[in-house]
Amino acid sequence: MTDSATPQDLPARVDVVVVGAGLMGAASTWQLAQRDIETLVLEQFEPATARGSSHGSARIVRRAYPHDDYVRLTGEAFDLWSELEAQSSRTLLRVTGGIDHGSDRNPRALAEAMTRTGIPHAMLASAEAEQRWPGLRFDGPVLFHEQAGTMDAALAVAAFLEVAVSRGVRVRTGVGVTGIEPLGDEALVHTDHGSVRARRVVVAAGAWCEGLIGSLVTLPPLSVTEHRVFHFPRRDESVTWPVTIHREDLDIYHLPGGRDGGPGDARKIAEHVGRPSDPRHRDPEVDVRSRERIVSYVQRWLPGLVPTPFGETTCLYTRTESEDFVIDRVGPIVVASACSGHGAKLSPVVGRLVADLTTDRDAAPFYRFSLANHRAP
Repeated sequence: MTDSATPQDLPARVDVVVVGAGLMGAASTWQLAQRDIETLVLEQFEPATARGSSHGSARIVRRAYPHDDYVRLTGEAFDLWSELEAQSSRTLLRVTGGIDHGSDRNPRALAEAMTRTGIPHAMLASAEAEQRWPGLRFDGPVLFHEQAGTMDAALAVAAFLEVAVSRGVRVRTGVGVTGIEPLGDEALVHTDHGSVRARRVVVAAGAWCEGLIGSLVTLPPLSVTEHRVFHFPRRDESVTWPVTIHREDLDIYHLPGGRDGGPGDARKIAEHVGRPSDPRHRDPEVDVRSRERIVSYVQRWLPGLVPTPFGETTCLYTRTESEDFVIDRVGPIVVASACSGHGAKLSPVVGRLVADLTTDRDAAPFYRFSLANHRAP
């Protein structure tokens, strides 16, 4: 599917270069391939690298957002996921339903948005929810909707790229992009294996985005954080709970772990809040405090789990202050960044938005994700 590059492997010129082969870069590549655009993907490590934000076997997909535009985008995303599954002959989604609860999560506001946008859902009292999902505890109203579950991130990246490569896209791994030089309506992409000229350059470099184009594009402030992820065995492996977001004292999400959860499909649990990180110099030390918080959380809220974690790993988040994405074009550069934390589910939509900006000279960005919106007071 992909090849490590040598200097002579890189063409002198292509129509579009995509920098980064995580979910956003791979999804953008898939959408460009759908439009028969000559595309070259450059990845400094390997697709869905564990050094970035798109690795692993489980990410949440859901419809529950307080903002109507996000709710509608999630609907488009589900349609595109189905299209990708059909094209790649892979099963990427696992529908379990979704739960939202906790005073800081404000499930009633989420329910109002789902009512406005026509998404079926139900509000349950905590006692009713505990009876329906033994092994979970609740305090306050609980929102449930059926169109939610998990997406296998690593397999999704593979599917995006496999379909794209079958349509002529070239993917080169082990190629570090060292700089981008705008040349009027085009750009020169400099790498440690030579330079490539392109009409458009899609920068989907995640935590490396600001270092790569911060001097060329006025980005909003971006924070890069590292989050610890843990897996906990289920006491009853015959029971599968919905994916869950719970914001009370902690900001927690948990979901079926899939392949990463081992043969028992252990529960994946993490905090949405992490510690500052530099993607070039990751901290290898175990975060004991994070583990203690999660174990304590499991003991209080998830009695259906064995409170002994395993499979600890990390993930990078790159976020704006508002947590809205940055998807916009400046000259020949198309930015697709700051999607970590909640962007995985929307990656095929991000790919479509990026492809629109890349192929249509007059395409306007989706305003919520535009640089103009991030600059607005």
